[in-house]
Amino acid sequence: MSALTVSQDPEQSWDDLVRFWEEMDWPEGSKVEIIEGIITVSPAPAYRHNLIAESIQRRLYSVMPEDWGIFQTLAIAVPSRMGMLIPDLVVAPRRDHTESDTHIPAALAELVVEVTSKSNARDDRVGKPAAYAGAGIPLYLLVDRWAPDGPAVTLYGEPQGDVYRPLSTAKFGEPIKLPAPFDLVIDTAEFPET
Repeated sequence: MSALTVSQDPEQSWDDLVRFWEEMDWPEGSKVEIIEGIITVSPAPAYRHNLIAESIQRRLYSVMPEDWGIFQTLAIAVPSRMGMLIPDLVVAPRRDHTESDTHIPAALAELVVEVTSKSNARDDRVGKPAAYAGAGIPLYLLVDRWAPDGPAVTLYGEPQGDVYRPLSTAKFGEPIKLPAPFDLVIDTAEFPET
């Protein structure tokens, strides 16, 4: 099943777009994001997708500071890119950091993780990294199950404007290292392929 886009007035303000996103009665279990000003409704991720995210989450808990959390359904706001994005995992300090209960500012995230689905791989490879880099999120881990040369994991960092520098890439089956503050090697051999 693929994502559905909801038609919006292109002249709509960010605040109006967020209000619509917050107040609409969306289908239960769906993932609703604003990607470059367009509301996108996607089905819940598949089991293998969730297995990968859960595996990364389990490893991250072993190295994170006590006052940080790993969030699976937390929206992060990137107003400059007209984005309200819900990464598969967000690592951010646990505190009352926003006046909204529906999202946090993206700049508070230390790491975001996206696991591609066949229907959204382009967003995870192009639009979302630009938004994450533009918000200054230090690290972006892309687990691309549908990469053209086979499943691979790429770690991006050192954001400059809306561009990340690729720090390392590993094919499924190879380890990938996250730098400080994590200093963690993730073994991708346990990731299920498509």
